[in-house]
Amino acid sequence: KLCEGILNILEKDTKTSCQVACLEALRILSRDKKVLVPVTTKRNMQILMRLAKLDIVEDPLERVSEFPVIVEALKCLCNIIFNSAVAQKLSLELNLAAMLCNLLEKCKDQEFVDDIKCFDLRLLFLLSLLHTDIRSQLRQELQGVQVLTQALESSLSVRWTEEYKAAEDRDRPPLSLQETDCAIEALKALFNVTLDSWNVHSENESHQFRYMAAILRHCLLTTGPTEDKTEELH
Repeated sequence: KLCEGILNILEKDTKTSCQVACLEALRILSRDKKVLVPVTTKRNMQILMRLAKLDIVEDPLERVSEFPVIVEALKCLCNIIFNSAVAQKLSLELNLAAMLCNLLEKCKDQEFVDDIKCFDLRLLFLLSLLHTDIRSQLRQELQGVQVLTQALESSLSVRWTEEYKAAEDRDRPPLSLQETDCAIEALKALFNVTLDSWNVHSENESHQFRYMAAILRHCLLTTGPTEDKTEELH
């Protein structure tokens, strides 16, 4: 009942501070599988997707004040999808993977969106791990390899000297914690999406995998903010 009450509040147009507080409470509650059973419905998923800006609307992410709401809604969706088989099935019906790819596109060339990107990528990782149909959809319909590779390239701030050769800068400072976390989530999702990609059938796929290999090489030469984070990245 508490979760339903929170979601009823979130369905209304309330203040940003109220939305964040409600989502933080829901995130904590959503760690419990028993609590999720009665609230994992299509309506409730759509409420959270709307707050996370997971839609096909092409409006850019302009209101920085809304960013904490987007991040908290994505965190809630991560917990719900990880803990609920029903939510995993609903994700396919609601075309969640396509919405997440669209949100990543909205994040391009935007400031203050690292947390949004990170939890968007984490949700793509979870979907591609837990639902084989979504993994196939990402690979075949949504250009998932390209989308995730570009997200990884952006997180690592890759500069190119040749088509498949990234610049090596020995004096470059370590990645920030946010950049490292984004790169790690992109790598995890890429692993899932490319898991069954032993046969490369087209020139475009060949280009995509050579491009990815160059970024992965660059990644191995990159350091994170701490030794542990560097090890996790590699």
